[in-house]
Amino acid sequence: MSNAHNIQETIKTMQKLTGKTALITGGNSGIGLATAKLFREHGARLIITGRDKTSLAQARSVLGDDVLAIQSDAGKLADIESLMQQTQKQFGQLDILFVNAGIAQAAPFEFVSEEQFDDMVTIDFKGAFFTIQKALPLLTKNASIIVTTSITNQMGSPNMSVYGACKAALRSLVQTLGLELIGRGIRINAISPGPIATPIFGRFGLPDEVQQAIKAEITHKSPIKRFGAPEEVAKAALFLASDDSSYIVGDEIVVDGGMSLL
Repeated sequence: MSNAHNIQETIKTMQKLTGKTALITGGNSGIGLATAKLFREHGARLIITGRDKTSLAQARSVLGDDVLAIQSDAGKLADIESLMQQTQKQFGQLDILFVNAGIAQAAPFEFVSEEQFDDMVTIDFKGAFFTIQKALPLLTKNASIIVTTSITNQMGSPNMSVYGACKAALRSLVQTLGLELIGRGIRINAISPGPIATPIFGRFGLPDEVQQAIKAEITHKSPIKRFGAPEEVAKAALFLASDDSSYIVGDEIVVDGGMSLL
């Protein structure tokens, strides 16, 4: 047996997701893309989604041509159903579902419009709910579902009333489904990120100087004195996706540098 073969076998034994198929919604940027890269390193077959065609293509070029990249709106039932059909056709089943796609819009409570409310609830809660529901027939016994929540679901966060409420709804859903799905061998858990350096901060629609001031204030308040990196959240996702977390059900892992302790 050659040294090269021995090295390949050693790498395989170190990989935590060898032979597993993972679907990551919102896998075209930020936490989703960082997680896709890490899952790939650990041997997973990948499906990623995103609404933006350009960033989706860029993500696929980074991850590899054998990654299934599907343009899909996380808030549209027809897109979700099509996503599951394409996943089944290509891979047959799913071992890991990372429900990560989401949007955030900041606004004082009295200025939240019905359109903003509907957009966030549709993607951040309704979309996540039905993504899990529509994926169930594809999930294998011992599958792992991971849901991205946020520390805003338990902390008062001014100007984030709708977003925080949606993430609190997801936390509750994870606890309910933790009990409802474990009889099928399916585990569901959540990751609750704090301030993470992702493109989402550029989508609040705020002037650049305001965004920079907010980032500076968050950094100053943070016990760890910095933003987290998407790769740090990805490591928590890998833990929940792998057998390392086999006894963890319906829980929420906080990745926030201590912000929620304040």
